Parts: sequence; C-alpha cells; structure tokens
Amino acid sequence: MKTFAVPTREQVSENNQAIFDTLKQKIGMVPNLYAVMAYADNALGNYITFQSGKTSLRGKEKEAVNLIVSQVNNCIYCLSAHTAIGKMNGLTDDQIIEIRNGSASFDAKLDALVKLAKNITENRGKADSALVDNFFAAGYTEGSLIDVIMLIGDKTIMNYLHNLTEVPVDFPLTPAL
Repeated sequence: MKTFAVPTREQVSENNQAIFDTLKQKIGMVPNLYAVMAYADNALGNYITFQSGKTSLRGKEKEAVNLIVSQVNNCIYCLSAHTAIGKMNGLTDDQIIEIRNGSASFDAKLDALVKLAKNITENRGKADSALVDNFFAAGYTEGSLIDVIMLIGDKTIMNYLHNLTEVPVDFPLTPAL
C-alpha cells in the first residue's frame, strides 16, 4: 500500500496554503490529518466548512460522539485528537474512557447520546428503536438526531482517512482500551 507523506505548505495549492496559514494562526499547527486532505484542491476547505457548521449539540456532546465513533471505527488519530479536545470541553480522563467503552453513566442525557451514536455507527445507520426512543426521552429532538447523524458522518470521514493513510498522530497518543 502507498505510504502517505504529510505535505508541507509549499507542496499544496495556493488555496490550501491559505487554509494552512489560517489553521496555524488559529490553533498553532496544521494537524497532519488536515494536511493530508490538502492533496486534493478542495477537500480541506470543503471539510472545514462542513465541520464548522452550526449544530444543536454542545461541545461536550460533540466530543462524546467524536470519541465513540472513532472508537468503533478504530481510529487512533481521532481518538487522540478528541481525547485532548474532550478535556478542553470539560471531560475527565475517566469520563473519556467510559465514553470510549460505550456509555456515560455520569450524565443520563449524554449516556443516551453515546449509546445511540455507537449503535448507529456499528449498524451503518440502522439503529435499535429502543435506543432512539431513549434518546428522545432524554430530551433530544428530531433536529438533534439529524445533527448527530451529521456528526457521525463528519467523524467517519476523518476516521476512514486516517485508517487508510496512517499519517503520524500529532496529538498526545491516547492509550488503547
């Protein structure tokens, strides 16, 4: 299989160079997985637009979904990145491990979200109806469900990209479960 090198700023299109500059300014780096998207002239910009869209989900909820989807899809890059981001959104190490294991006993609403997101990911969108009912009973809406599906799609793109390219993880490496 072809090995993917992480392209430098000079190796990508002018449009992607501008995105690299913005990322460096905003977060201090260009994550390797974002950089590899820049092999395509439009993928990185399209992805950032998709990822930064408005959602009904709070930061902690988004990170819970990102963590469980990345766990199901066995993506060490995204698990490492979202462990760091999850902590920035108030999740503890123990809570992150519990989410990666498929539950969130410390928060009933988050637990319903994590269980449903895991089930949706494992079953390619064919969710267990009891988990969907529990999600709504926890206070989520039809709109929330759509936002969860969008987030699962977002994270699945990146999980698959890393699982195929295997670019180096440039976040503190999270331990395996």
